[in-house]
Amino acid sequence: MSFYKAISNQILKNFNSKKLKLHEPVFSKIEKKNLENCIDNGFVSTSSNGFFIKKLENQIKRFTKSRYAICTINGVSGIHASLLALDFKKDEEILVPSLTFVATVHPILYLGAIPHFVEVEEENFGICPNKLETYLKLNSYKKGQNLYNKTTNRKIKGIIAVHVFGNPCDIIKIRRIAKKYNLKLVEDSTEALGSFYKKRHLGTFGDTGVFSFNGNKIITSGGGGVVITNNKKIYKKISSLVSNSKVPHNWEYIHNQVGYNYRMPNLNAALASAQFNKLKKILKIKKNIFKNYKKIFAQYTEVALLTPTKNSSSNNWLNTLIIKDNKIKKDNFIKYLYKKKIFVRPIWKPLHTLKHLKKFPKMNLRITNKIYEIAISLPSGPGIIK
Repeated sequence: MSFYKAISNQILKNFNSKKLKLHEPVFSKIEKKNLENCIDNGFVSTSSNGFFIKKLENQIKRFTKSRYAICTINGVSGIHASLLALDFKKDEEILVPSLTFVATVHPILYLGAIPHFVEVEEENFGICPNKLETYLKLNSYKKGQNLYNKTTNRKIKGIIAVHVFGNPCDIIKIRRIAKKYNLKLVEDSTEALGSFYKKRHLGTFGDTGVFSFNGNKIITSGGGGVVITNNKKIYKKISSLVSNSKVPHNWEYIHNQVGYNYRMPNLNAALASAQFNKLKKILKIKKNIFKNYKKIFAQYTEVALLTPTKNSSSNNWLNTLIIKDNKIKKDNFIKYLYKKKIFVRPIWKPLHTLKHLKKFPKMNLRITNKIYEIAISLPSGPGIIK
């Protein structure tokens, strides 16, 4: 029996063969009840009377143990609002991994700022702090409190750290680097709701943390996101920016700067709030899915399952298979699994290779390129469990 056939048979045997899409949401009567409540009351938009928006923000704050939460229309708007609130400017450089979804980087371009691509670790797919610090020592210089790129002489203003597929990066070491070099730190935790590092929820280590409630995330509002922070000043700035910079007033429409229509509608919050009530149950199911995959792939030396590193607790959003045998070609493997209606996915094409992002500064990205060639994301939605 071929390796491809053996793997596909094991997956079909251990999971619901009719549900093997990458990550489908699961709904129940609770979501319908919340949506009906929202419609019956008429508060479906971004009104200040949106009960479910406030409820969801409070749920997020309690769960993550953060002081403030602001619901947004999606994760990318949350990252954009974070960068604006942290005062990033045109032509300033932001250190960011190339191994991430493009939505991490596009907000940098919205500002006219410069993405500066940095290397990741094979163990967790997140920024490699050791390589980053070595790189900064060789390729940057300090002037006053600021850090500058030796080649471009542009200011390096901050870091966006990404927790890929819900797996924590080494965020404490990255935060130390940010503090040492006076860099702002944004956590792209869009895939990491329910993930912890040293028993602390991801998104709470940086100046801000951003989560996504897109249709394929661990819980969904259809489209939506949230920004968390422990800084009151940042919270106020983001709250204003995502609400068209409207000055609070009972009836007047006064706006004090350029703002954005980024506030989550109450209708979406109604859906996410209902989903949030089931988060712990979903996380338990996801852990069982991970254990099932781990048991399957333990039988094969040709592949290995990406496993959370020490001190990490992952939400197991997307289980990821690493090809160890160079005789196995990723594209052929994916094609075979697709024929068996097992809808896997390659990891994103590294951003530094995309046409509109090729020109930006980067360090040696050998590991990033390697991961792209050997990583396959597996069906991981809670509905796949039998």
